[in-house]
Amino acid sequence: MNVVIACDSFKGSLSAEAVCEAMAEGLAEAVPDVNVTCVPMADGGEGTLGAMVSATGGRTVCVEVCGPLLERRAASYGVLGDGETVVIEVAQAAGLTLVPEPDRNPLRTSTYGVGELIRHALDAGYRKFILGLGGSATNDGGLGMLQALGVRVLDDAGEEVSHTGEGLFRAERVDVRNVDTRLWASELTVASDVDNPLCGSQGATAVFGPQKGVSADLVPVLDRQLGNFARMLEAAVGRCVAAEPGAGAAGGLGFALLALGATVRSGAALVANSVGLEKRLFGADWVITGEGRTDAQTVRGKVPYLVAQLARRYGVKPILVSGGLADGVLGTDGCSAADSGEAQAENWSERLREQFVAVFSIVTRPMSTAEAMGMARLLVRHTARQIGALLASRGGQ
Repeated sequence: MNVVIACDSFKGSLSAEAVCEAMAEGLAEAVPDVNVTCVPMADGGEGTLGAMVSATGGRTVCVEVCGPLLERRAASYGVLGDGETVVIEVAQAAGLTLVPEPDRNPLRTSTYGVGELIRHALDAGYRKFILGLGGSATNDGGLGMLQALGVRVLDDAGEEVSHTGEGLFRAERVDVRNVDTRLWASELTVASDVDNPLCGSQGATAVFGPQKGVSADLVPVLDRQLGNFARMLEAAVGRCVAAEPGAGAAGGLGFALLALGATVRSGAALVANSVGLEKRLFGADWVITGEGRTDAQTVRGKVPYLVAQLARRYGVKPILVSGGLADGVLGTDGCSAADSGEAQAENWSERLREQFVAVFSIVTRPMSTAEAMGMARLLVRHTARQIGALLASRGGQ
């Protein structure tokens, strides 16, 4: 039996490499003669840099930048094996996991450090960039990053606004005359795991803000401020990009990069190409993929959905293992009232079930999120062992 394990990280608990290793161990316990190929994956978030640098024989460059709370911290970017392309993982400088849960507040977080990473790479002579946008703690529309790259965002007194999300509330004018001109000669590719626009019911604030600390009453207010900032930046650069797919990624950082001329590509597809996933799938019987939580966003560009699509292309049967499943995975009949509207609108759970032979949660009993995360490796291995036993009973077919 030939099995490919191609998992994303379980954010906050296990890296993609650790998830794949735990699954391989569990499968081997149930099926000692199983032939396993591990392909750690990412979709633009945490692990993107490592996966692409490792797959291409590249290297990492360590620098000191501002973190999400504007504290100085070490971060890295990658130089791929071609010696020309830089990979920047936003989570390195503005990641949600870098902010303690009590301090998560997008009005106080910033993407300034992302701009510093870009500037350092520009100073080193690089002009080709892949920017992975997953896992951010920010909702500043890229304001901080733009300021680090020379864009001036001014209040009604002509003073520079804060580098954090609070700056959106004081912004009255955007001046791009001092932007780093090397950007115009650069190739910017956004590796995004989502296709959301900047604003609205499917925008950055409404969909991703709550997990970053945006309270329910602040969502419409912050969404409105993002819209105001977007109109100012669009007028300054002469591009209307707020409604483009991916503009809402990383709290609107996708929008700011699009305004600078970037193009958006599926982060999962970029990583899959770098690690040669399609070649690894050839001749496999099963592929097991996984992520920390499966919900409506999964079918909008996350690793498991892409892996399943590629697997189907080669006649490989896909299985999904998740740290947690949203109610909608059960279908609209099993949804909570809050989830049912989205499920009915997009039929995301139906699309999910069409792709996967089976979907599993690693949680074996009632437990808190913290407990599940602490036990993640054990739970992943246990789930893989059960899957292995089931496949073995079918003769691997």
